[in-house]
Amino acid sequence: MNQESSVVIVGAGPAGVRAAETLVAAGVRPVVLDENARWGGQIYRQPPANATFERSKQTLYGFEARKANALHSTMAALLPHLDYRPDTLAWACGRGRLDTLHAGREIGLPFSHLIIASGATDRVLPVPGWTLPGVYTLGGAQVALKSQGCAIGRRVVLAGTGPLLYLVAYQYVKAGAQVAAVLDTSALSQQIAAAPKLLRQPATLAKGLYYVGWLQARGVRIERNVTLVGIGGARHVEAITWRATHNGTPNQTLACDAVGLGFGLRPETQLADLAGCRFRFDAHNRCWLPELDAAGRSSVPGIYLAGDGAGIAGADAAELAGRRTALAVLDDLGVAHPRGSNLPDAASLERGLRRIAIFRQGLETAFAPPANCASQWPDEMTVCRCEEVGAGTLRHCIRSGGASEINRLKALTRVGMGRCQGRMCGEAALALLSAETGKPLEAVGRLRSQPPVKPIPISPALYADGVAAIPEEARDE
Repeated sequence: MNQESSVVIVGAGPAGVRAAETLVAAGVRPVVLDENARWGGQIYRQPPANATFERSKQTLYGFEARKANALHSTMAALLPHLDYRPDTLAWACGRGRLDTLHAGREIGLPFSHLIIASGATDRVLPVPGWTLPGVYTLGGAQVALKSQGCAIGRRVVLAGTGPLLYLVAYQYVKAGAQVAAVLDTSALSQQIAAAPKLLRQPATLAKGLYYVGWLQARGVRIERNVTLVGIGGARHVEAITWRATHNGTPNQTLACDAVGLGFGLRPETQLADLAGCRFRFDAHNRCWLPELDAAGRSSVPGIYLAGDGAGIAGADAAELAGRRTALAVLDDLGVAHPRGSNLPDAASLERGLRRIAIFRQGLETAFAPPANCASQWPDEMTVCRCEEVGAGTLRHCIRSGGASEINRLKALTRVGMGRCQGRMCGEAALALLSAETGKPLEAVGRLRSQPPVKPIPISPALYADGVAAIPEEARDE
């Protein structure tokens, strides 16, 4: 290995940990950056080291406790052999350099090879009332349970679609929380139609069916094929209203004090965008994804992606992809692959990923986000909460001929320019632009990323030790 080579991994979830394990086994000492305080990612998130509550891994992770423990133990054993940097945000990526923030200080980190294992975030589609206090994403509801040992409310409704909807409901009820209802916008017929592909992973399918049956056996109300009408309350969530999508029944309202809302997951691709990677539209993920080869190499030499940040495939696929991408890094470094019973070769890893990909196609069919929902959004509903941009403002801009492409809409209305940088509102803005223009999602453009990818304090971001730390390409502009 060239002494000037520096391998950096962003993310210490399933993909990042397995990539690090493979590199270390080959004698490479990577730098591992993690935005969280402890490794494990979202799915295997650990409570804080100084947590005042005690919950076993079995309680926290259920059926996945063994996998969570294996991942946590692996990373703990790797710590002496790598440079682990928790509580570190990678907020920009340029030519051979990451800009990171740790403890309020900007630190530039050069790299020769970068594995982006940034994971995913909730796919957010707004409904009237979604900005009320007491509305959380499903992922946020899960974080509250795993990291803080608390529920988001006393009487919770979980709404949207996707496997996470039922997993969070199961975890909440298991922890003793009251789940008043699970409202799924997908139809049971969709889920049945997807069964042949879902059967490619029978154990995973069986777990999902178990969650549903377990919830029903405990009296949790499950409604499918619903349209979410709105979330109501004076100053806080007080109720949620929905209706059956097709049968013309009247609206139904259920009292609650918190709502967990989510429509599946979307990959975190901002760093890959800032690194200059080419993107393509992926019909199954319904979003733009970096172009990758089978080993995880992007269009930019030295940039690799693994896990859900490269396309939603789940934790098992993330572990396989992390290993496979690490092998690609070793090949490009001219380092021999490590040998061992727990270190599968590239061909077997790719076969495993192909099997899971078919299952994931089934999941996307079974739990597709609601179609054409944007056309039903009232003008007064907020789409971009950071910049307080409503659906009516976006419609007026589009209908006046001002914008038929997402970045033009962003420039004219400021949608996606706030603290979240479009991570929460970008998908909704694309859906509304598609609905108004009659163009498919892939034809209205891709929201370009801008640094910082997440909020940072101004002073350390601009100056580190008295030297301007703005990325070189940004200074050129």
